[in-house]
This record gives sequence, structure tokens and C-alpha cells, in this order.
Amino acid sequence: MDFYCSRANLIIEIDGGQHYSAEGINKDKIRDDYLRGLGFRVLRFFDKEVFENFNGVIERIYENL
Repeated sequence: MDFYCSRANLIIEIDGGQHYSAEGINKDKIRDDYLRGLGFRVLRFFDKEVFENFNGVIERIYENL
């Protein structure tokens, strides 16, 4: 995980190119399902999205706090 907020039980993932393939997407889904089963909330953002829509990313994080 890239960031974790213990007070909000929130995990934030910033995905690079290795996450764009079918295999990467499947692995991420399995991992996210496991983490959600433990009671965590998981947000994923593509690295490109962070650079191109930073305010939108921050807004979505804020909505989940």
C-alpha cells in the first residue's frame, strides 16, 4: 500500500503501469477484497490520474474520510 490512514481505516494505492494488465487488475482485486474483508476501505488511483487530476483525487480521498 502506498498510504494508510489508521484513523479512517483507509488504504490508498497509486497504481503504475504494472497494474494496467489483466493479471495486475486481477491481483489487485484479490488483494482489495482481502483488505476490505478485514474492514479496510481501499481507494485506487492511476499514477497518471494523480498528475493530471490531483484536485479530483484529493476530493475523492476527502469524501472517504
